Amino acid sequence: MKIYSVQDPEFREYGRVISGCDVQPLIDALNEKTPLPEATDYVAEEPALQSLEAAKALAPTLFGGLPTEFGWCNGHNTKLNCLEYHRNSEFNLGTEDFILLLAKESEIEDGMLDTAKVKAFRVPAGVLVEVYATTLHYAPCHADASKGFKVMVALPKGTNVGKPEMGGKSAEDKYLTATNKWLLAHPESAEAKSGAAIGLKGENIDIAAFI
Repeated sequence: MKIYSVQDPEFREYGRVISGCDVQPLIDALNEKTPLPEATDYVAEEPALQSLEAAKALAPTLFGGLPTEFGWCNGHNTKLNCLEYHRNSEFNLGTEDFILLLAKESEIEDGMLDTAKVKAFRVPAGVLVEVYATTLHYAPCHADASKGFKVMVALPKGTNVGKPEMGGKSAEDKYLTATNKWLLAHPESAEAKSGAAIGLKGENIDIAAFI
C-alpha cells in the first residue's frame, strides 16, 4: 500500500495542512500529560490540553468561535478496523509522525464502503492537519512501533460524548454510535463484534508491512 504525505497533492481531496499557529504548547502537553497505551485509547476532552492558553487561542481558528473540545487518541495501531465521519472537520496534531487511513463519504454506496478506496497519508510530527467533514477516518496508525502515536483531536464540543436517542427514520441512523459520530465497522473489528453496524467490505487493511 502506498503511503502518501499530507504534503502531496493527493491529500487535497481529504484535508489540508494548517500553518502559522503556535502548537508547541499542545505538543508539550500531549508528551507530558497523556499516556501511551499498548493498544489505542481516546479521550474526547483532556483538561491538560483544554486549559492551555494556546488551545484557547487556537479554537477560533479551527471552528470560528464554536465551543471546541481538545482531546487525544494515543497508542499503537496498524489496522483500519472502522471508518467514521462527523458533520464537521476534525483537526489532528501529533508528537511523532503518524499515518491516517482515509476515504471519502461520497464513495459509500448502498450503505457500504469498499476498503479498496482507502488511501494512507503520513502526517509529520508537529504538523497540524484538518480532515474535512466529507472524509472518512478513524484511529491513527503509528509510523514507528517503538514510538507509537500521541495525537491531539480537536472537534466541536460535545462530539463523541454520549449518544442521542434516535427515531430510526433514516438508514444512516444505524451508524450513529456517539454524538456527531457515524461509524462504519469492518466485520473483523472489535467494534463490529460489540454491535457496531457493518459498513466496510473488503480487506481490513493492515499497514504493518509498509512502515
